[in-house]
Amino acid sequence: MIERNDITGYRWENAELNCSHDYLLPALVAELARIKSGDCRVFDLGCGNGSIANVLTQLGWQVTGVDPSTQGIKQANDQYPHLALEVGSAYDDLASKYGHFPLVTSLEVVEHVYAPRQYAATLFDLLSPGGTAIISTPYHGYWKNLALAVTGKMDTHFTALWDHGRIKFWSISTLRALLQEAGFSDIRFKRVGRIPCLAKSMIAVATKP
Repeated sequence: MIERNDITGYRWENAELNCSHDYLLPALVAELARIKSGDCRVFDLGCGNGSIANVLTQLGWQVTGVDPSTQGIKQANDQYPHLALEVGSAYDDLASKYGHFPLVTSLEVVEHVYAPRQYAATLFDLLSPGGTAIISTPYHGYWKNLALAVTGKMDTHFTALWDHGRIKFWSISTLRALLQEAGFSDIRFKRVGRIPCLAKSMIAVATKP
């Protein structure tokens, strides 16, 4: 068992949206429009400062969410007191506590996770059969990695000096393998921000059979 005290240090400047949401949110909203369900409950795994949960609420979703960052949850609760956001992580038995949902979102989270298989298992357990998971993470691929190396941006991008920052760097192939191993099916990807081969992030959409 991983102690939550080891993963609580990620910090936000405030409870507002940040620049990554300029390209993540339009793609997320487009995916939400494809979901046909009368059940408008969603679980936000790694809800951070609550800004995405607040947008989902404005779109008519009933949001429950957790994040291991005590500072992030405090900001979320102060700014968005109407939201049901609590301290928790993918290393907890969330499905036993919160139940199952037709939709789970988890934006820019998996790259920070020390135990990605446990994260994927928790994501899977939170979903009802036939439910949809929407996950995003910074994109990595041959041409982008080459461009980073050629332009001398590797140190900036991989942010080794960022406490509680990114520790896993996912490609479409590796993230697909993680989700398949967890039991997901119908996995598809969309790259967002810049042209596809240099995309800033990728969004994976997967179904629980």
